[in-house]
Amino acid sequence: MEKIVSNKNNLQILFEDNHIIAINKRCGDIVQGDKTGDTPLSDIIKSFIKQKYKKPGNVYLGVPHRLDRPTSGVLIFAKTSKSLTRLNKMFKEGKIEKYYLAITKNKPKKCEDTLIHWLKKNEKSNKSIHFINETERTKKAVMHYKLIKELDRYFVLEIKIETGRHHQIRCQLKAIGCPIKGDLKYGYERSNSDGGIDLHAKKIIFEHPVTKKLTTIEAPLRNTKIWSAIK
Repeated sequence: MEKIVSNKNNLQILFEDNHIIAINKRCGDIVQGDKTGDTPLSDIIKSFIKQKYKKPGNVYLGVPHRLDRPTSGVLIFAKTSKSLTRLNKMFKEGKIEKYYLAITKNKPKKCEDTLIHWLKKNEKSNKSIHFINETERTKKAVMHYKLIKELDRYFVLEIKIETGRHHQIRCQLKAIGCPIKGDLKYGYERSNSDGGIDLHAKKIIFEHPVTKKLTTIEAPLRNTKIWSAIK
């Protein structure tokens, strides 16, 4: 794995080879273009690759997965169509291990547990609703969590998700009375000063789609007071 590199686009490159590129996404960055018109990371990374390798014409970049705008952490892009096809299949089949850290308002009743809910996305509000049992147009969401640290007023959970549903971690933590710090949409009472939420995609582990090597990519925590307390 290449060591972490920062550049003039403020991209923190965690890993790069001929097939994939992974960055440490900042909270507030968008992965792909939306109605805000803000420049998405996909465009920024294309420009970075074009300049770095002096590529003529268009640069190929595939997006096999996403992170919510207020979330930070490991984000992978595909540099070839072959790697995109294989990564898409791996994400869909749950063959990529995804670990997160979340800072929550409340302490969960159990220090370690597996949460299973059925989630339904509301397109108008861009929000998911949880159900205990399967109902019409719901998708099963499976998440494992473990309490790893207690701060003065907050609690730090390590999370592994088996499924990749819309706002899954945010919705499932709200369901057990543990909203993520700063997450107004899912029950926290006030926003963070940077507009983000304290959810960080810490690590992914997977078999490289082309080289087949076991690959671990880990993203450093944010440089803020509360995240520094976790290190």
